[in-house]
Amino acid sequence: MSKIGVFGANGRMGRALVQVCQQQQLELAAATVRAGSNWVGQDAGELAGCGRLGLPLVATSAEAMQSADVWVDFTMPEPMLAHLDLAVAAKKAMVIGVTGLTDAQYQRVQQASLQIPIVWAPNMSVGVNLLLHLVQTAAKIMGQTADIEIIEAHHRFKKDAPSGTAMAIGASIAKTLGRDLADCAVYGREGMTGEREQATIGFATVRGGDIIGDHTALFADLGERLEITHKASSRTTFAQGAIRAAVWLQNKQPGLYSMQQVLGLAELS
Repeated sequence: MSKIGVFGANGRMGRALVQVCQQQQLELAAATVRAGSNWVGQDAGELAGCGRLGLPLVATSAEAMQSADVWVDFTMPEPMLAHLDLAVAAKKAMVIGVTGLTDAQYQRVQQASLQIPIVWAPNMSVGVNLLLHLVQTAAKIMGQTADIEIIEAHHRFKKDAPSGTAMAIGASIAKTLGRDLADCAVYGREGMTGEREQATIGFATVRGGDIIGDHTALFADLGERLEITHKASSRTTFAQGAIRAAVWLQNKQPGLYSMQQVLGLAELS
């Protein structure tokens, strides 16, 4: 069984990852925080609220990378890229759940995948990845006549919009319909916009409170509408998916893999 390492173990997702490893009795071999952090030395389990593990948080470094076989990263784009460089140098696999990447940053992930196995996904939830599969079916049947809108809601602290998951839903639908999302996406409406163009895919963003993550794909035709919705009530769902991906990566060859592949949904498309 692979030894698992967690970057940013002091963050909200980092703590959830530590908890899931403990719940599933997997070997959490390393948990890191940024160099100079006041959390260095704190027990990872105590910080995550799952009891003392005897595993102190350490500063992220080339030396720390040697402790685990696969590393999970839910930090931010810039630190993630630094972690990626360390993983490539150490030949360690990575699971990346960081969203809000620019095209150039995503290309860095693609380049790294030529040397190490990587699972990258805008959302690690099993339910969301099933939703990404279901919207393809809906698009095939209703997409040529229905108006398509994607509505997402997240907590007040989220920094990117629309969410990476909303963009993935839009991309999945656009690909199914043979459209280029960059050309057909509409990210906001205000004033006299005129009638809606049917070929567009609209995005609506809500930010507030402590909403973990809600996503709806709406297919609205004249006389009926179909709504496919996923609501996350706990970050644990994302952590469980990520740890599932980490276990799945064991002995995989270098490459860029998706959660659709981890869950066996790619074969159903």
